[in-house]
Amino acid sequence: MKPKHDGPGVPEAIPRTLQGVAERLGAASMDRVWIFPPRVRGRKESGLLVVSRFALDGDPDRRRLFTASYAAERTGKGLTLDWSLSEEGAAPPDRFPPVMAGVGRRAGDSEVGPRNIGLEGNSERLAEVLGEWDAELLDPALWPVAQPEPEMEPEPVVDEVLS
Repeated sequence: MKPKHDGPGVPEAIPRTLQGVAERLGAASMDRVWIFPPRVRGRKESGLLVVSRFALDGDPDRRRLFTASYAAERTGKGLTLDWSLSEEGAAPPDRFPPVMAGVGRRAGDSEVGPRNIGLEGNSERLAEVLGEWDAELLDPALWPVAQPEPEMEPEPVVDEVLS
């Protein structure tokens, strides 16, 4: 995944947003995650992660779709990271790949699409993905750095801004 660069960006933004999403939704409930290339302007960065979550009723043919948008900035005073999580709806999982391709095209990212990561509810796989970033970029207060692993499946508050 190649971000649109115009500066160093905020390397903590994607992994910390993903950690927060896992804490909110429960790592074991996450089927797939799409990480779109971030928009970088100097020491500011914004981006989008999309997560398909297993249906709470156990229907194997449906997934709930969530978007997590973030805005981050690194200043002399430290890191600011704000993200929000919204539920967008539910659909069969085979409908999501063309939707993600369309999101990338509309955002002008036709040459580089989102990174598509299959998790299948495997929290160890999510920990591996988070392990691709240097440990100091992760939030030490959140899993997988902090233990125990999140097992809850709370209902997210739609359009809540989290920091």
